[in-house]
Amino acid sequence: WTLTSMGVFYLFLHLVLILLIGLHALFFIGSVIMAAASSPVVLIVGRVFVGIGVGMASMASPLYISEASPTRVRGALVGLNSFLVTGGQFLSYLINLAFTKVGNWTWRWMLGVAAVPALVQVLLMFTLPESPRWLYRKGREEEAQEILKKIYPPEEVEGEIQALKESIDMEIKEIESSEKVGMIKLLRTKAVRRGLYAGTGLLIFQQFVGINTVMYYSPTIVQLAGFASNRTALLLSLITSGLNAFGSILSIYFIDKTGRKKLALISLFGVVFSLAMLTVAFRESEMHSPMVSSIETSQFNNTCPDYNAAVNPGKWSCMTCLKASPSCGFCAADDKLLPGACLISNDVTKKLCGSDHRAWYTRGCPSKYGWAALIGLALYIIFFSPGMGTVPWVVNSEIYPLRYRGVCGGIASTAVWISNLIVSESFLSLTEAIGTAWTFMLFGIVAIVAIFFVIVYVPETKGVPMEEVEKMLKQRSLQFKFWQKRYSGSEKQ
Repeated sequence: WTLTSMGVFYLFLHLVLILLIGLHALFFIGSVIMAAASSPVVLIVGRVFVGIGVGMASMASPLYISEASPTRVRGALVGLNSFLVTGGQFLSYLINLAFTKVGNWTWRWMLGVAAVPALVQVLLMFTLPESPRWLYRKGREEEAQEILKKIYPPEEVEGEIQALKESIDMEIKEIESSEKVGMIKLLRTKAVRRGLYAGTGLLIFQQFVGINTVMYYSPTIVQLAGFASNRTALLLSLITSGLNAFGSILSIYFIDKTGRKKLALISLFGVVFSLAMLTVAFRESEMHSPMVSSIETSQFNNTCPDYNAAVNPGKWSCMTCLKASPSCGFCAADDKLLPGACLISNDVTKKLCGSDHRAWYTRGCPSKYGWAALIGLALYIIFFSPGMGTVPWVVNSEIYPLRYRGVCGGIASTAVWISNLIVSESFLSLTEAIGTAWTFMLFGIVAIVAIFFVIVYVPETKGVPMEEVEKMLKQRSLQFKFWQKRYSGSEKQ
C-alpha cells in the first residue's frame, strides 16, 4: 500500500502531537513543581507527576499510532514515535549543556524548561482526532470514516472501512457472548497469554540489557572511562544521545523492510559484541590504573586517611584510592598515566589540584583505554537503538487482540517501568560493588538470554493485519520461524 502525500503529512503532524497524548497537564505541573522546589521532598513530588505522565504515555502513544496506521507502514510510524523520544533526549542534552553556564540556578532551568513543550501540547491537543477503531466502538462511524479518508488513498478507503467494521462487530459480539474480563480469564486466553509473553518479555529485556543506565548515566560512564571534566563528560554524552536519535531514524526505514524479529536479533547480537568490548575496556582500565605516589601525595596537606593508615601504601593505585572511605579522589600527574596523589575528596582539594593544572578524578581513573570504552559505548547505542530501542514498542502496539489491548498495554507498561526502576537504581551500586567491567558483563549475559527468547517466543508481525495477529498467536506457541517474507492468514506461523 502507498500513502497519499496528504495522508503522510496528516499522520506525521498528529504523530508529533500525540507524543504526550492526554498527559500534557501532568508534565506541565510536574515541571513547574520541580523547578520551584525548595526541598528534596517537593522535588520528588514533581518527579512523581512527570513519572506518571511518562508511564501512561509510553503505551498510549504507540497504541494510538498503530490503530491509525496502514499495515505496511505501521512499524515505521510507531518507530517515528521512538525517534521523537530519542530526539527529545538529544535536545535535552543540548539544553542542559547550555544551562551549565547559568550558575546556581542551573538545575532549576534544566527541569523547568520542560514545562514549555507541555504547554504547547495543551494547545495542540485540540486538533488531535480519536483513533478510528475507538470511534467505531463508540458508534461514531462517520467520524471514523472521515479520519480513514485522510489516512488511506481513495481507492482503499472503502475496503479499510469494511474491514474495520467487521473486526469491531466481531469484537462486540465476543464481548456480549462472554463473561467479564478478569486477569484469570485474560491469562487463560491462549492468544493473549502468548502475546504477553512476547510483548512484555521484549520490554523487560530492553531494560535489562542496560539501555537506560547508558542514557541516564552516560556522563558518569564517560567519567568512569577516564574523562574527569564534567563538561567534557556532558559533551561526549551528547554524542551518545545523538547516536540514539540517529538509530531511531534507521529503525523507521528498516522495520517494515527487514521485519521486527530480524531487526531485534541483529540488534541484540550487536549489543552483545558492544558490551563485550566495554567489559574488556573497563577491565583493562581497572587493572592498569595509575599508581599512587607518596611523594606526589605529600605535596598536599589533606591526604586520604585510608592511605595514611594503609599497611602497604606502595601497592595503592588510583582505583584503590577511589574506593577508600571516607570518599577520596585522585589528583593526576601532569602526564595522567604517571603516579599521582590520593587525597580527601572535597571542593577545597579539587581546587588545589586544579590550580596546579592537574585533572581531578572521583569516579574513574586516567586510562589509555578510555577511547576504547567510548567506541564500545557508541557501538552499543548504534546497535541497540534501531532494533531493541524500537521493536519492543512496535510489537506491543500490534500483538494484543483488540478486546484486550488496553489492559495488556497497561501490564506491559508496568513491567517496563518496574524493570527500568530496578536497573537504573542498581547500576551505580553494582559498579561500586563489582566494578564497571563486570556490570557490563552482566548486561551482556542478559542480552545473550534475550537472543534465545526472541528466537523462540517473538512472532514476526511484519505485514500482518492487526485483525490477523490473534489468529497467528493461536496457531503457534513457539515462534521459531522469522524469515518469511509475508504473512497469509491461511498460513501456519
